[in-house]
Amino acid sequence: MKINIKLLFLSVAMSVTAIPAFGWGQKGHDATVAIAERHLTPATRQALSEMFDGRSLVYWANWLDDASNTSDYAYSKTWHYKNIDEGVDYDSAPLLESGDIVRAISDQIGVARNPSSTLEQKRLAVKMLIHLLGDIHQPMHMGHASDRGANNVKVRFFDEPTNLHSVWDTSLPEAAHKWSYTEWADQIDRDATLPESKILYGTPSDWGKETFNVCTRVYNETPADSNLSYDYVSKWTPTIERQIRKGGLRLADILNTLFDDGYTTKTDAFKNIPRK
Repeated sequence: MKINIKLLFLSVAMSVTAIPAFGWGQKGHDATVAIAERHLTPATRQALSEMFDGRSLVYWANWLDDASNTSDYAYSKTWHYKNIDEGVDYDSAPLLESGDIVRAISDQIGVARNPSSTLEQKRLAVKMLIHLLGDIHQPMHMGHASDRGANNVKVRFFDEPTNLHSVWDTSLPEAAHKWSYTEWADQIDRDATLPESKILYGTPSDWGKETFNVCTRVYNETPADSNLSYDYVSKWTPTIERQIRKGGLRLADILNTLFDDGYTTKTDAFKNIPRK
């Protein structure tokens, strides 16, 4: 029996885009955390191994997507994004009372940094940071509130109906490279076009604004009802690779600062976060 490869590809694309959209797809989050693990100092690696009973940080990379849909962690549902409508300036965008991804990252750094926090509180804060550093680098997590972060922007991906948020979550990365998450980490963590020193700069708010600017470009270049195909994959794959690498390196820097007393942070992520 002959297998129609194109139809097989399209059926896979449909199946992954039907998943409720949160951040990068599972592989994107796994790759982000795998990159972070490669840049941990020995002291940080040991501390986190003890904190998580020997489990890799990648084990927790997607945990928050599920947890936010349970009653215990429902308070964190809006922590995965910061929606800013078209024409609204990033710095003056209204704030959700329930929180957003930028404030959540700073808050969880504060919890993990606070000597008064219990081990369980610190563990939860780290599990959240592991995921949120992926989310803040997914462009559509700075999408418009009016269209639910592009979940309501209907497009076609290789002729199959989907939405723009789902394309960026899973369909586009999977179409770019059929790699495992370790292969993603292996390949994009060697990129020398954007030096680590330039990535490890700024605060969570700066990173959110950076992603917001990418998001604005995506909206401008992807009108509703677009049929996205090979040209789109080729154009945006380098952006996806850079965003995942940025998330991994910044996560590593945060964790090293939290768990290695001899490490000096290279970002301003701890700026104005008191060590209580």
